[in-house]
Amino acid sequence: MSTATDPQPQTPQQQPPQPPQPPQQPATDPLLTLCLVIVGALVLATAGYMCVAHPSLTGPIATVATVAGALAAAVGVAVAVRRR
Repeated sequence: MSTATDPQPQTPQQQPPQPPQPPQQPATDPLLTLCLVIVGALVLATAGYMCVAHPSLTGPIATVATVAGALAAAVGVAVAVRRR
């Protein structure tokens, strides 16, 4: 009888557990984007009509449009920085 030693059981090398990945932000909903585009187009069309039909409102509408443009730019920058 031979005295053979039992070989060590072969186990696959275990990899260290990987840290959980942070959840990814969902993509922009296409329906929400479509709604925002439609509302924006309607607002611009209404402002254009008001400027043509009532010339005395051109000054105030231009002022509101300037402020709204600045606010939209600020919101765009804030959203871009937050997603980074």
